[in-house]
Amino acid sequence: MKIKLVIALLLVVALSQAQQFNTPSSSTTALEETGIWNGLYLKVRLSDKIGYYGEHHYRVRNSLDNVTSFYGRTRQVYNRAGINIFFNKNFEAVIGPTLVLNYTPEPGNDQYEKITYEPRIWHQWLFKTPDMGRFNLYHQFRFEHRWKRNNNVGDVHDYTNRYRYKFFAYIPLNKPTITEKTLYFSPSAEIFMHTGSSIVYNPLEDFRTYNGFGYVLNNNVTFFVGHMWTLGQKSDGASYRSSHILRFNIQLGFDLRKLEKKLPRPNLGY
Repeated sequence: MKIKLVIALLLVVALSQAQQFNTPSSSTTALEETGIWNGLYLKVRLSDKIGYYGEHHYRVRNSLDNVTSFYGRTRQVYNRAGINIFFNKNFEAVIGPTLVLNYTPEPGNDQYEKITYEPRIWHQWLFKTPDMGRFNLYHQFRFEHRWKRNNNVGDVHDYTNRYRYKFFAYIPLNKPTITEKTLYFSPSAEIFMHTGSSIVYNPLEDFRTYNGFGYVLNNNVTFFVGHMWTLGQKSDGASYRSSHILRFNIQLGFDLRKLEKKLPRPNLGY
């Protein structure tokens, strides 16, 4: 009964936050994109303190003539890597490079370059709250230093900084704790702020709610599927864009330490 109450409260919080950010009238908020993001997440434990972290995404978006189609154009190929540093069981950090390939918004239009490259440096802090019994709560802080450019022919790179905070939970549904063969629910809410010489009236880059279900196949493989809704400011600061994204992830985790030092915990996703 308590678990059902916790799930209900988390859903209410996520929905209420979405409503609070959706304060602009319908005339200033437009659905601009639907899409499908496919992700491969990799986490490798190399020692008690050091590991490797990687994310590889292939993202598509709606066709030009139908904003609700979810596919029709390639949007991005996204590669993030980093050194994972484990301080203790409740705190870890990552630092490393990112390379994003941004595809043309209008295939066949010579005014746009087919692909542009966006390098980044990123670092992240992940805090796990002390043991709360059946469910786990996390606080994630991510910072990105980006050299962005549009696909317009002749555009130059624009340096910006992005600051992200995400609150999320893992709640097992068919077992008391998350182990092999566990189905779990994960609600989350994340806010994105950014700064730079080109950011004047739109400090709120994005607000996202991302909720879905995961299945832990074994200690190395987890599957996750979910829906993400986003809301962000346009450059004028008075109008907003929104999107609906379906996400499908495979999460792989490996422990290369000596057998006696391995932790018998499944990969939960990131």
